[in-house]
Amino acid sequence: MTRQLHLGGFQIASQVTHSHAAWRHPASEPDVFGPDHYQRVGRTLERGKFDFVFFADLLAAPTRFGGLDEALRRGTQASATIDPAFAAATIAAVTEHLGVAITKSTTYFHPYEVARIFASLDHVSKGRAAWNVVTSLSQAEALNFGVDEHLEHDLRYERAQEFLEVTSKLWDSWEPDALVRDKVSGVFADPSKVHEVDHDGAFFKSKGPLNVPRSPQGRPVLIQAGSSPKGKDFAARWAEAIFEIDPTPEGRRAYYDDVKSRASDFGRDPEQVKIFPAFVPFIGETESIAREKQAFHNELADPISGLITLSVHTDHDFSTHDLDAPIDQIDVPGSQGLFDVARRLSERDSLTLRDVGKLYAQGVLLPQFVGTAADVADQIQDAVEHGEADGWIVSAAHTPGTFDDFVDQVVPELQRRGAFRTQYEGTTLRSHLGLDDVPVGSTRAQREPIAAD
Repeated sequence: MTRQLHLGGFQIASQVTHSHAAWRHPASEPDVFGPDHYQRVGRTLERGKFDFVFFADLLAAPTRFGGLDEALRRGTQASATIDPAFAAATIAAVTEHLGVAITKSTTYFHPYEVARIFASLDHVSKGRAAWNVVTSLSQAEALNFGVDEHLEHDLRYERAQEFLEVTSKLWDSWEPDALVRDKVSGVFADPSKVHEVDHDGAFFKSKGPLNVPRSPQGRPVLIQAGSSPKGKDFAARWAEAIFEIDPTPEGRRAYYDDVKSRASDFGRDPEQVKIFPAFVPFIGETESIAREKQAFHNELADPISGLITLSVHTDHDFSTHDLDAPIDQIDVPGSQGLFDVARRLSERDSLTLRDVGKLYAQGVLLPQFVGTAADVADQIQDAVEHGEADGWIVSAAHTPGTFDDFVDQVVPELQRRGAFRTQYEGTTLRSHLGLDDVPVGSTRAQREPIAAD
């Protein structure tokens, strides 16, 4: 029997996504800050029966590599964005089934605020919300929130652990049947079914209860992208969908096996943890046409733009390094997993830092799937069937055209093979992903502390 796969569409509420060439591509829409752009993307992905659209986010403009001027001049990732919550809400308003996933940081927000945002988004989307849980990456983000020093890597995950505990308690503070709404008796809610949380921990205090009633899913679907040992433990403990970047099949297989094993060690069903690597597709009527599209896109990618973003993701200034030498063996305070992938590629393929910057600008080290619709479907399906993924995140080389091509050409091919749905069978994001419903008191063993690496 053919294994059914899942699909998500990647977005940043910005002029670029993984591809830094995207804003320069003549087929990309120039206005990415108004609602029409995101609503069009949402309608397209829903027409393709995607599980969700996923918005990444950063809380600071890029300053690590050569200062802010270069990032603004080149239009790199995070140089100009809007809050993804508003883009997601505009999509939810014009769709009925597509999930909407947004990023919020556990380092620079309070659990009450985040719990309220996601309960609200789950209500207005009628059960389609997801939270991409991040611990934030950079010193620049710390400074924007009045913090002199960004928290050390492992401490960020300790804080995130408690953050999830508190948000879960707040989402549980309303029992499912607490709302009475009896107009005759005048009883709106049953006070005995709304509870204070009285949390007083190492990082947070919150009295509760949440003043948003329990939402359709109980809590949003939790997404994470942990890639360090500590991050993978956190993802295996909490996440229901995991976003991954690795351009190699062997790397994806190793990650898949590792995280599924960690989830099992934490007493979770590995099938309730869906792993989504990402890729950039180039689709043509022939392989030759697809290769031309790929070459045109990749030529627009500027290596310095890539290095600016690599510096953001790792929170390390690569402008001080020799661009024509291999990547140095260094410790980075930001995303250790992404840096490990970059360093592994540099060593394997004898790439200079400039070469890595070019790859980073082409798609932040995502693999590129190139060919006819059948060729691209082969690569997607083979990875799922050979233990690399439960689904894939589609990242656009230009927007909205990449999504149009994928939905019009690759999705029908996957459907013809029986590898992807032809209709939505449920109404919530949990139902799309085949996830269990969330019972009250869902924090259970997840409250146990994560051991040091």
